[in-house]
Amino acid sequence: MMTQTNNRAMLPTSLLLKFNVRDAGTLIGLLIIVVTFSFLSPVFFTVPNLLNILQQSSINALIALGMTLVIISGGIDLSVGPTAALSAVLGATMMVAGVPVPLAILATLGIGAICGIFSGSLIAYAGLQPFIVTLGGLSLFRAIALIYTGGNPVFGIPMEFRSIINSTVFGVPTPIVIVAVIAAVLWTVMNKTPLGEYILAIGGNEEAARVAGVPVKRTKVTVYVISGVLASLAALILIGRLGAAEPTIGNLWELDAIAAAAIGGASLMGGKGSIFGTIIGVIILGALRNGLTLLNIQAFYQLLATGLIIIIAMLIDRATRGR
Repeated sequence: MMTQTNNRAMLPTSLLLKFNVRDAGTLIGLLIIVVTFSFLSPVFFTVPNLLNILQQSSINALIALGMTLVIISGGIDLSVGPTAALSAVLGATMMVAGVPVPLAILATLGIGAICGIFSGSLIAYAGLQPFIVTLGGLSLFRAIALIYTGGNPVFGIPMEFRSIINSTVFGVPTPIVIVAVIAAVLWTVMNKTPLGEYILAIGGNEEAARVAGVPVKRTKVTVYVISGVLASLAALILIGRLGAAEPTIGNLWELDAIAAAAIGGASLMGGKGSIFGTIIGVIILGALRNGLTLLNIQAFYQLLATGLIIIIAMLIDRATRGR
């Protein structure tokens, strides 16, 4: 028993050392992109544009942070986009109906949590594959959102709520501040709490984690709940900016999130990933798209560049794993 305990204590530390090396490479990649576009466009490396990149990336950042925890645990969540859509239309309906904004925000986050409990429970307790469960959730949550609204957007988001999302904190847009706070909290969870150890252990070797006494099922449900709540939070930011909630929002959000996590060093095999790396991956995607847009490069080539970066990131991950 003492050996098992020691192994659990040592496992996250050894993994985190690898994360730091991988994060450094990702950061260098970001610096190369920033320097390149700074030479090609005088607008790119300006404070307003840099803040614009971060603000535009805030939604993907929240989705990707939740996705990172799921991926590290050895799972995948393809239903984050529809979860956001369902949360958006139900939350917007409550606000329009006169529900106090703080209560409506909590209820919206609760919807994301319920979606996470649904998927996580089927995966943890019914033993179903994460890919199949969340693929089913993708269709199910989207269908509920469309049926509930009749395919129509929900207008009339209160200015009381919109003013919160569109405000600034010491000159920094509120969505950026929200992402920074969430990232700091999740970094602490992954590096300083037993839950972080459990997530890493399950993704590294689920059976060994179970033998060592890790609450595998409860931990799996927890990561999907976190993913669902962050998807709902991203939805709140979007409807606050747009002033309306559409049941079609969130299309392909899961792919951008997986891409950001992969670029940041997360392995789809589980047991590897970092909060810092994911944030850098999100910024890389945002900076790349922003820079190509400033250079009037067609969207087709932006997709091409994104795809190439993802493949390169996977090749680097393969090489650093030494197999």
